Amino acid sequence: MREQYRTTVLAEEDLAPTPIGQFARWFKDAVAGGLHEPNAMVVATATPEGRPSTRTVLLKSYDEHGFVFFTNYTSRKAAELTANPYVSLLFPWHQLARQVIVTGTASRVPREETERYFRSRPHGSRLGAWASPQSAVLASRDELTARYEELAARYPEGSDVPVPDHWGGFRVAPGSVEFWQGHENRLHDRLRYAPQGSGWRVERLAP
Repeated sequence: MREQYRTTVLAEEDLAPTPIGQFARWFKDAVAGGLHEPNAMVVATATPEGRPSTRTVLLKSYDEHGFVFFTNYTSRKAAELTANPYVSLLFPWHQLARQVIVTGTASRVPREETERYFRSRPHGSRLGAWASPQSAVLASRDELTARYEELAARYPEGSDVPVPDHWGGFRVAPGSVEFWQGHENRLHDRLRYAPQGSGWRVERLAP
């Protein structure tokens, strides 16, 4: 299976001064293009021994300080990030023949930021954060649904669901950000922002 990409050239002079500014432009395009869950990103982590793992999560916010997602702090990804904070994010916007690859370091967001976001979630999602011992082995799906039903009875719709101590956010501070634009004959554009002093320089990579 093979596809020819037909897009416009991505030139250095067309980029925003910062990687977050350029990400904002492309993210706006992804939303306007009607992509399904344009905030979905693949998060790659590794153990201190270098054993990798990946999963798809949803980006919940971003700014000049980094990219934020939320998870169970007892999950595999959280355990790996605690032991080894180096992380990679991939936004696979296939319909636009674009990818964004972020490499950086992850740290937990302040508790007040977690609490603010948690209270904005749908009621069922708040219950789910309590019900799922993420990454743990379950005897059956019935075990998970039983936990959820017990919580739903304890905290009915409209009631305040407390924020779990074991749940919260990570912010990925970018060390480099690559913008990939597909082109015909595999002559893709790959422009990477890399740190330079207090700012950024842009490097063009061979496809």
